[in-house]
Amino acid sequence: MKNTLYKILSLLFLVISPFLLLHAQISPPGLGKAKTASWSAIGLKRQLDSTGTKEALTYLGLGTKSTPDDSNPFHKQAIFVLNHEVYHKFAKNQQYSYALSYRRQNVYDADAPYHGEGVEQEFRLYGRYAYTFRFGERWKWKNTVRQEFRKFFTADFNKAEENFQLRTRLKTQMNLKLSNKNKQELAFSAEGLFAVSKMYEPKDEWSKFAYKEARLALYYMTDIPNTPLHLDVGYMSDLIKGYSQADFGVHYLAVDLIWNLPYKKKH
Repeated sequence: MKNTLYKILSLLFLVISPFLLLHAQISPPGLGKAKTASWSAIGLKRQLDSTGTKEALTYLGLGTKSTPDDSNPFHKQAIFVLNHEVYHKFAKNQQYSYALSYRRQNVYDADAPYHGEGVEQEFRLYGRYAYTFRFGERWKWKNTVRQEFRKFFTADFNKAEENFQLRTRLKTQMNLKLSNKNKQELAFSAEGLFAVSKMYEPKDEWSKFAYKEARLALYYMTDIPNTPLHLDVGYMSDLIKGYSQADFGVHYLAVDLIWNLPYKKKH
C-alpha cells in the first residue's frame, strides 16, 4: 500500500513538472525518523524596490521532534536553521529566487533509547523558479521547481559520511483566499523530493538518483491587525521512503512569524 502511494506521488510530480510561485510560509525542513515534530521560525522580509518586484527574506528556525516510539514533538532538539533568500518577480506570473542556508542538525542513534550521536552541519545553495495560475479573485495555483546543492560536515568541519547531495524539489500548492481582511488564506501543498548523493563513507561513490520523500501540508495564513507582522500556522505530513514505522508520515506542527518591512528609498 505504501509503495503504491510512493509510485502515485512520484508519477503526479513528474506529470506536473512541465508546468512548474513562491509559497508565503516558511516550510518545515525534514527532521528524519520520528512520529511527530515541531517547527517554528521568525523572519524579516524586506521590499527591495519601489515596484514590489524584488524582496529578501531572512529567517531563523528551530525544529524539535519525538523519538520513533513516542509522540512528544518537543522531546529532542532536532535542527537550527539560518536562511537568506532573494526573490525577483520578473513577469506577471513568474518569479525566481536564490538562497544561502546554514543548518545544524542533531543526529541520534537508530535504536532505543536513541542517544545523541552528535551534530551534522550543512551549507545549502539553492535556486527556485515559480509560476502561478489564477482562477478568479479567490483561487491561486502555485507551482515551483527548486534545485539544491547540499554540502555536509561533521561538528568539527570534517567530512561527513555523505559528502554532498544534489536534490530536486517539485511542489504544487493551491491557495484559497478566505477574506480580504488581514489577507487571510488557506494553502494546501504537495511536494516531491528527488536526490543523488556523493558518498564519502563507507565507499567514495555516487548513489542513484531516486525519489526520497513526499511532503503534504495545510496552512492558515494571515496578517496580524495593526502590526507589520504576518502569521502562518500549519500541519505537514512527511512521507519518508522506506520508513515503515510512520505509515502516514511524520506529523509536524509548524508556526512562523514574518515581520514585513516596506521599501525605503536610499538618499
